[in-house]
Amino acid sequence: MHSVFVTGTGQFLPGDPIGNEAMVDYIGCLSPAAERLGRLTLRQNRIKSRHYAIRPDGSSDWTVAALAAQAVQGLVRDAEVEAREIGFLATATTQNDLLVPGMASQVHALSGLPPMEIASLQSVCASSMMALKAAALQVAAGEHRAAIAAGAEFSSRYFRPGHYLGTATMAEDGTLPGDAEFLRWTLSDGAAGLLIEDRPAAYGLSLKVDWISLRSFADRFQPCMTGGAVRTEDGLKPWSQCGSIAAAAVGGAFQLRQDVEALHRMLPVWLGEFMRLVDEGKLDPLGVDHFLCHFSAHSLREEMVRLATKAGCMIPEERWFTNIYDKGNVGAASIFLLLDDLMRSGRAKPGQRVLLAVPESGQCIMAYAMLTVVGEEA
Repeated sequence: MHSVFVTGTGQFLPGDPIGNEAMVDYIGCLSPAAERLGRLTLRQNRIKSRHYAIRPDGSSDWTVAALAAQAVQGLVRDAEVEAREIGFLATATTQNDLLVPGMASQVHALSGLPPMEIASLQSVCASSMMALKAAALQVAAGEHRAAIAAGAEFSSRYFRPGHYLGTATMAEDGTLPGDAEFLRWTLSDGAAGLLIEDRPAAYGLSLKVDWISLRSFADRFQPCMTGGAVRTEDGLKPWSQCGSIAAAAVGGAFQLRQDVEALHRMLPVWLGEFMRLVDEGKLDPLGVDHFLCHFSAHSLREEMVRLATKAGCMIPEERWFTNIYDKGNVGAASIFLLLDDLMRSGRAKPGQRVLLAVPESGQCIMAYAMLTVVGEEA
């Protein structure tokens, strides 16, 4: 097996940063009561700005595949390796533009890359780590000299009033269930990607992939974050079983939902995975120089810190690196955005160890990856 290195990182964020006061101009106002709930959400998540691929009137020239293609093109443009040597593309997203075909086909078509092997990974936030592992294994096995993993989200397109008005989820005062409102005021748009090669870059810093661990605990949990289903007393009813597209829409099938109680029951499981890796000798909490943890909101970070401190496996908070407060929660793109921002910050130094952590509430997934900074600073 070949050693594997991240030799390039890149991102694409549409438009200018949108501050909190301008959010309602883009996602629209459902009602004064709903806006008050939105302001409460912003106090919980502490996000100050984010990017949207929609205009204030809800129109857009973007697709999630086009956002990802922009990030991929940036990686190729800055790469030392020739485009023809990149033989594999793995894409990650929560919701593709189309039901068929897969997102990787669309990104490939828009990227300008020659014929290549592709893989479309669809989950929630952890789909990016699935894409990273798929790309890393392809290179490690010698199947390809270089590969790209890209993650992208276009969440704002689902948050306009037209997606809620007239549906069963909207109350008489124009409010949504708390979980739906939370997501509406937390998720944002963007794309990012990584270039993976079988050797470090000739110039500047690279990241050696030491290991990647991803485990699903769907055997213990029902779906938590969902889209495409109506929530009933008997459980989730897929949109395709609703009798008609109209009935599915009225039932709220095409809205993002999250079971907040189930989310908090997952926290000990996510931490348990960390402790398993410590017990197996794969990581030492005090040996991590940069901890890049994807979390959906500041309130969730506080709970994670509390549990880790209580368990005696806390990575010192001064080693946590985050960008959620100014770039928002960009789902499947978030961990790649974090890594790109770290590499551009000047904080990464040769020999340092970088731990990636991506918890996913979809049906409980926890992913970690350890990287070592190699090479010489430019």
